[in-house]
Amino acid sequence: MRPSNPWLNVLLWIILSFATLFPIYWLFVISVKPAVDLFTTPDVILRSFYWKNYIDVLHDETLRRYMMNSLIISTGNAVLCTVLAFMACYALSRFDLAGKENIFFWTITNRMAPAAVFLLPFFLLYTKVFVIGDFKLYDTRIGLILLYCTFNLPFAIWTLRPTIDGIPKELDEAATVDGCSTWQTIREVVWPLARPGVAVTFILIWVFAWNEFLLAATLTSFNARTLTTGLSEYVTTTGTQWGKMAAISIFTLIPALIIFSMVQRSIVAGLTFGAVKE
Repeated sequence: MRPSNPWLNVLLWIILSFATLFPIYWLFVISVKPAVDLFTTPDVILRSFYWKNYIDVLHDETLRRYMMNSLIISTGNAVLCTVLAFMACYALSRFDLAGKENIFFWTITNRMAPAAVFLLPFFLLYTKVFVIGDFKLYDTRIGLILLYCTFNLPFAIWTLRPTIDGIPKELDEAATVDGCSTWQTIREVVWPLARPGVAVTFILIWVFAWNEFLLAATLTSFNARTLTTGLSEYVTTTGTQWGKMAAISIFTLIPALIIFSMVQRSIVAGLTFGAVKE
């Protein structure tokens, strides 16, 4: 229930906004402070800017490669999962499949176990089984893209299905009467109406793949390492470089913020799609 007092509502939003934004502000403060100041004067108020952490990070070719790997892997996985989830949801919604509700529930079972459970099986598969000559899925971008589908595709199906179910089947029937094939109906009727839900699914899957650490740290060594795994390289036996780690963390926020701002309207529309029915 909403607070009846408008001032109480404003106060609640202020508290929630502070709780959400303060960690990001504190991360930025750490990123623009020299290492000495972090331990001698841990002040919350930002009084000066020390940009060397950002300069060092930007000039690090290894981190630039990690950033490119993260962009390619996250985008590739989000596109693949969204397309497959869209087709699966269309089949579950439109076709009279035997036991489709059981199939729908079965898809989410892969998300019920922690990712650590799958580490050893996937490590053996990627290094011993899926090996063709000199090619193997271990430490490759395509390997991580396919691996993330195991966990993200079920979530994409569950997220997108309400959107597809909310599109009346009568529109498909009308398109069929007009001479459209199944693919034409999907392309001309269902897809345009489902785009808000597709946008929400794409963003969520992209963020999941972008932030993933455990699987990427285990199944990559150098070529396909992602930006999140690159953070661990600043934790050494001689100390932790907190400033550079904070600077990299700020960089990891920027692509997500850009994508969210580009599809903000679609996200809002997708989250409210089908909320009200006549």
